Amino acid sequence: MKTISWIIKLVPVAIMLQTLYFKFSGAPESVYIFSKLGMEPCGRISMGILELIASVFILIPRTTSYGALLGLALMIGAIKCHLTDLGIEVQNDGGKLFYLAIITALFCALLIVIYRRQIFSLFLKSKTNN
Repeated sequence: MKTISWIIKLVPVAIMLQTLYFKFSGAPESVYIFSKLGMEPCGRISMGILELIASVFILIPRTTSYGALLGLALMIGAIKCHLTDLGIEVQNDGGKLFYLAIITALFCALLIVIYRRQIFSLFLKSKTNN
């Protein structure tokens, strides 16, 4: 089960980390997307930092569920932007970015289910401290 868990972790992490180069380097595609959303450059850099944090949290066993929650929230936002402002296909990418966001969201949701005890333990600890 440990090997499967790591594979499930590596899929969203690999997707989020590979997009960081484009966000942080100011690649034309990334600048186009965030300009269209009215979030260039602060939104592009901020989303990159949040995706980096989510990726690191997913890789640390004690924080996997929190990284997955953050990753899922970010991907829901990305999917919403594709469905409303950007369109599924952006600059003739064949919908690649949209589908990668869906895959990342699904794997983050799966991690949340697998590591749900981490989330519940956070609430249980706060109740016992009160």
